[in-house]
Amino acid sequence: MAHVSAAERRPQLIKAAIDFMTREGVAAGSTRAIAAELGVAQATVHYTFGTKEGLYLAVMEQLTQDLVAQVEGAAPADGGFEETASALAVALWRTVREQPESHQLLTELTMFALRSPALSGALEAHYRGVTEVTARLITEAAERTGQPLAQPTDAIARFFLAGFDGLTLQHLALPDEEAERTCLQAFVSAVVAMAGGRLELVPVPAN
Repeated sequence: MAHVSAAERRPQLIKAAIDFMTREGVAAGSTRAIAAELGVAQATVHYTFGTKEGLYLAVMEQLTQDLVAQVEGAAPADGGFEETASALAVALWRTVREQPESHQLLTELTMFALRSPALSGALEAHYRGVTEVTARLITEAAERTGQPLAQPTDAIARFFLAGFDGLTLQHLALPDEEAERTCLQAFVSAVVAMAGGRLELVPVPAN
């Protein structure tokens, strides 16, 4: 059998872990089960990631990278700050509607990490990275549109992520398309107002 390097095996194991835990949940995601999902020895998982926690962190990072990649190209080339904020929020919300399993798995992994001392530092670093990406998108939109920001971008990013996490959890637990559209519109308006825009409802385009 041809040797497969750890660099080649890593994305295969991450995908296997995502597929398995999406079906069975994080609690069932032992290294033995994930190795069986791919058809490799359990030792391969430990060799590639060191620990189960290392694999879980890699899964979180991969899911987040995939979602961010879908959002980054959504900003209009010549729209105003409000339009840009709305477009980014709608693009992210589309991933919730179309890939709820990815957001559910991220939520489960976050709760698991909060109770795992081995993952607490990694979880903090992961969320700091997500906040930095969000702050960068806000900064780029403000600079491109000439929008002065009334609050630090880090604070705006944290507000955005906190609100979006809440909307996502509501969608997973109690989906209601009409109510969600109203809440999303109000949420975007609140983000724009915090950034220094007008305190009024910002139109949110249909999905």
